[in-house]
Amino acid sequence: MIAKISSGKDTAGLIRYLFDTKKAKEHTDPHLVASWDGFAPDPGRSDDFAATKKLLVADLDLRVKQARRLGRAPERHVWHCSLRAATTDRHLSDEEWADIARRVVATTGIAPQDDPDGCRWVAVRHAPDHIHIAATKVRGDLRTARHWNDYLTADRELATIEKEYGLFQVPRGDRTAAKRPTRAEQEKARRQGQNKPARERLRTIVRTAVAATTSTEEFIRLLSHTDGVLVEVVYFPSGDVRGYKVASEDNTTAGKEPIWYSGSELAPDLSFPKIRARLEATGPQPTSQPGRRRPNPWHQATAAAERIPQHLTGNDDRASQAHLAAFGEALDALPLLAPAPIRAQLREAASAFERATRSRVRAEHHHARALRGAVRAMLREPSPKDGAGLAMFLDAAILVGIAAARWHQLRHHDQQVAATQQALLHLQAAYADTAAAPLAVLAQRRPPEEAVDRHIRHLRQAVPDHAEQIIEDPAFDALTATLAEAEATGHNSERLLHQAADQRALHDARRPALVLTWHIQRLSARPAPSARSLAAQARSAARAENAAQRPSTPAHEAAAVPVAQPPQVRRR
Repeated sequence: MIAKISSGKDTAGLIRYLFDTKKAKEHTDPHLVASWDGFAPDPGRSDDFAATKKLLVADLDLRVKQARRLGRAPERHVWHCSLRAATTDRHLSDEEWADIARRVVATTGIAPQDDPDGCRWVAVRHAPDHIHIAATKVRGDLRTARHWNDYLTADRELATIEKEYGLFQVPRGDRTAAKRPTRAEQEKARRQGQNKPARERLRTIVRTAVAATTSTEEFIRLLSHTDGVLVEVVYFPSGDVRGYKVASEDNTTAGKEPIWYSGSELAPDLSFPKIRARLEATGPQPTSQPGRRRPNPWHQATAAAERIPQHLTGNDDRASQAHLAAFGEALDALPLLAPAPIRAQLREAASAFERATRSRVRAEHHHARALRGAVRAMLREPSPKDGAGLAMFLDAAILVGIAAARWHQLRHHDQQVAATQQALLHLQAAYADTAAAPLAVLAQRRPPEEAVDRHIRHLRQAVPDHAEQIIEDPAFDALTATLAEAEATGHNSERLLHQAADQRALHDARRPALVLTWHIQRLSARPAPSARSLAAQARSAARAENAAQRPSTPAHEAAAVPVAQPPQVRRR
């Protein structure tokens, strides 16, 4: 159940709207379900509507007029609260809505329980799924009602009501969500033929710019060169950058000033100081060393993403929050790198996960330097044409989404859990579309049966508990082709299978052959170990095995070993 609370100056205008059945089509049967004393006149059940409505307004405004004569009436004396049930909820009776209304005005301070001087109020029901509470803020003792934080107190009471009445439990926020567009902004976007209001479009543009840059100077420069965006930089007297404001050219009316939004008005984490802190925590981009191949940024980003679920199981919440924020930046960057058919899905995934990147936990961004650096490197290199790099990253991203939902759920971050689950749906759809083509190409390169049989033997040795499931997986042909190609570059397929299984547990994988395929592709991209390196690894493993088999000193022998006594100190 959702509450919307506002203030106004016109009691008669609000009552006129609540009982109107001509202009407002959803007002089918307006009538009172409760009031301050249970005896308020009800225009919806009166033969003389106009006279009864006038009488109701006079009763509600009685104390306001008395306080006004004393100069004590608030300017915005009307308190308006609408309460709407979810579309999946049952229709509540008038008596149930009346009980809910009484509880809301009591908890918000409008009419505290057992307070004879509480404000005057009425609850109007004009549709099956919601009611409106109209009240005047002057109490019986002519003081103004103390209703500070009324939205939060009402929301807490509604959470209790949902459980008691068996209604849909709305995901509650922690006041870290981005500001929603107003109704006027939404209507303006519709008039202009835009899918989203200017505030939401600018938020996406700014987040993408943050994901694509490595410094505040580059961030400002990229924003300034973005089509359709106006940028204004705010400076301190010293000349240092204090902040920035953005506006949409589409949101500018001829002859009028643009509608500007500061970064913090777009989202709490888009203020200039917070953007600067994130960019300063960006790790160095992968670079090639003399005589060695340049690291593949897609592989590095995927490896960094695969480590996030492990980080989320630790005890450092600030580090976990940093990894979620960095993962959100990676999702913001993906539409710039993806083929056109799946960009919409990736934009929706990034837009949904944006809510999961913030909570009351303060992020320590330096913990996620590796992923940020790899994402920036991805943006500066041509995207792989076969789509394997993107599919590989999306496979890891789905695991991150599952782990992120669990992390937020354990901390009762309801809105973040819902946002992550929504993002997962888009990530899974994008992955299915992306992985199909590279897997089909790999499957066409299935090796001869003799090689396939050998790979099956290696599978049964490396992952005996999952071997049959892997063999039956439709991606098995792609896996055998990947193993064959790895062998052609000097790798040992059995060793690769063991390494891949050690890096990623398969007990929760729906498609274990896919998991192994992507991991082995990354492992085989590294240079094959030399004979000297393999010999050193064998000697190290043998020493470790011998140390493990060496018998320890028995307890009775240890007791017989003389222990050096500390020198005695003569007391004076």
